[in-house]
Amino acid sequence: MNQPHTPSALIAEDEPLLAAALRQELARAWPELQLLASVGDGQSAVAQALALQPDVLFLDIRMPGLSGLEAAAELMDAWPTTFGSPAFPALVFVTAYDQYALQAFDAQAVDYLLKPVQPERLKKTVSKVQMTLAAQAQAAIHTIANKAPDTSPLESTLAQLRHLLAATSTTPGTANPAIGSGRTVPAPLQHIQASVGSTIHLLPVSEVVYFEAADKYVRVLTSEREVLIRTPLKELLPQLETSFWQIHRSTVVNTHCIDSVTRDEAGKLWLHLRNRPERLAVSRLYAYLFKAM
Repeated sequence: MNQPHTPSALIAEDEPLLAAALRQELARAWPELQLLASVGDGQSAVAQALALQPDVLFLDIRMPGLSGLEAAAELMDAWPTTFGSPAFPALVFVTAYDQYALQAFDAQAVDYLLKPVQPERLKKTVSKVQMTLAAQAQAAIHTIANKAPDTSPLESTLAQLRHLLAATSTTPGTANPAIGSGRTVPAPLQHIQASVGSTIHLLPVSEVVYFEAADKYVRVLTSEREVLIRTPLKELLPQLETSFWQIHRSTVVNTHCIDSVTRDEAGKLWLHLRNRPERLAVSRLYAYLFKAM
């Protein structure tokens, strides 16, 4: 006889007092829930979620390094989808955002908790998550019967995250035409100014093959050279032509420089470039951009 499944959770919150308060309120609202870990930054949340595979993730929106939304997207990119793999965790975002951003969460039917967490609101969240987990359990039975994973819930969550990343961004625009925020986009950037020693080089943006975030810099790569700039990728994105597409959290590519797209045995997409030897990985969040016509 199978033992009933004990639901589990992971909390990602960079303020220890708020994390402790959430743990206490969860213990009251959902005594059966097993807290596997509590971490204080987005990258740790991704690592621990992959290692522990919780049923529920409580993610603070604003954390050091990766935001809660970025952590969810990166986790989704690494989450296994083979037959028999666990369902992607139910997501609950913890936020102090204003009403505009909260409307975006409501529109995408993604649950959230406002800081400080209120017991009555948490009870509603717990009820909603429990229904989500019950639906996942039924889907798992269907998956076993058909011997094939059902990826539709994952695709739905990907779509939600795409819209939320755009709607809650403080950047007034985006280089990706499919993830527009509806805000005014400034005139496209024509040249990249990059310092090399005591010399400033003007590099035409049209010659850029791709941009890649690397530590405190952004690598700017053409077919013949590479320079580094300090402008963060998030600030650079709204200044680029619509021919530049974000394909990963740290990568933006010039679509004119894409030669082909291939899918490996694990289902991951890779871009092959013109005049550059390396391949670029496409995250699940942006894979929809490369569906065949």
